[in-house]
Amino acid sequence: MHQNPLAMGRLLNGPNGPFVGKAGSYIGYTVNGVGYIKGLYKRRTKAPTEKEALNREKFAVAQHWLQPLLQSVRIGFKGYNEKFQGFAAAKSYLMNNAMEVLDGKIIINPELVKVSSGSLPLPKNIECTFQEPGTFCFNWTPDIGTDREAQTIAVVYDLTNKQNMGFTFGSSAYSGKYEVYIGNPSGKTYLIYLAFVAADRSRQSDSIYLGRFDF
Repeated sequence: MHQNPLAMGRLLNGPNGPFVGKAGSYIGYTVNGVGYIKGLYKRRTKAPTEKEALNREKFAVAQHWLQPLLQSVRIGFKGYNEKFQGFAAAKSYLMNNAMEVLDGKIIINPELVKVSSGSLPLPKNIECTFQEPGTFCFNWTPDIGTDREAQTIAVVYDLTNKQNMGFTFGSSAYSGKYEVYIGNPSGKTYLIYLAFVAADRSRQSDSIYLGRFDF
């Protein structure tokens, strides 16, 4: 029996479930358990408008800037909202809150960037210092409002070489400290962030920006 190649959709969980796949001129898909449907992509013949071109450039800049932090933001933006989480959510947040255009050039303000977003309380008095030879030292004061078993999401972003020297699931909150060894920092620039994720991975904190270090 001949099968129509355009009828490729499936109804998950029966007739009341989300439509997934392609059928005729429609495509069904799910994101974080929510079903969506859209028309097939049509090749565009018109040149993009100035606004569309700028948005594409912003998207590319955000993608490039966040790529080294992929593993950290996947944890830090877990469950961000119904449509976005992880890397996509971190990129959306950066584009909407930490990006501006000056004299036609796209600028990212690292102070406004988040590598984590959530409701887990942060400990107090968080700070970061650099100590020879080549170590970033994070310190904070554990307090009653903090999940003592929560673990650090430490981002030590080597902006010069576009790599993250920090680690996810580091020290527990009750320890009050964490260290990241980076080696010789000469000629490099680092951006520092810290956040915490619950031991059961159920939620995470907002991240805090701890400064820029130029060597």
